[in-house]
Amino acid sequence: MQLDVITLFPDSLDWFKGQRHVRNAIEAGHEVRAIDPRPFTPLTGRQVDDTPFGGGAGMVLRVDAYEAGLRGIYGVDPVELTKQRRVIALVPNGRVLDDVLVDELVAEPAITLLCGRYEGFDERILDHFVTDRVSLGQYVLAGGELAAMVVADAVVRKLPGALGHAHSAGEESFSAELDGDPEYPHYTRPAEHRGWAVPPILQSGDHAKIAAWRREQSRLRGEAAPGARLTRPDR
Repeated sequence: MQLDVITLFPDSLDWFKGQRHVRNAIEAGHEVRAIDPRPFTPLTGRQVDDTPFGGGAGMVLRVDAYEAGLRGIYGVDPVELTKQRRVIALVPNGRVLDDVLVDELVAEPAITLLCGRYEGFDERILDHFVTDRVSLGQYVLAGGELAAMVVADAVVRKLPGALGHAHSAGEESFSAELDGDPEYPHYTRPAEHRGWAVPPILQSGDHAKIAAWRREQSRLRGEAAPGARLTRPDR
């Protein structure tokens, strides 16, 4: 996969690109790039934004600057680019990121994430240059870089070669293997601490019963309301 993040602050992704699973993915042949569109702007002083029509505070990312940026990066009209790869704008009011969407993106050969800044994108960028509008939730960030790292992390960790164990990204929260339920609880040594014991079934060595117990715990977590206090799984 080629995963590009179009951002006015490409250095902000240096930490993310240095994480082990991301480095593993890159070494396995995938690409993760952070690209600044400003060198391609037709405006003086590397300008990419302007005041909004109709008045109001803040600045808006210009459609002509982003057309030039995407054209300069990919060598095609941005309208045609959407036929070649998934181009995703990170906005507060888009499709909320979930594991189903992540699995869709993992299957793509190429993804571009557009990071907003200031008051956001000129609406014509969203109408004509993107295939998807994606949100992390109903709140506003200063820019799209953090959202881009969340999306990229969720995608990259599922790519072949990213994680040390082939099954590490399989049976986990909201995955198809768990029918979309949260992941079951995990325990490690010591087996007892301050009187808090690990469920005996996990120490039984009976893998079939352990698998059934884990699936039941996952199902119970899925039935619990968000934010509800879960019953301690000590049976």
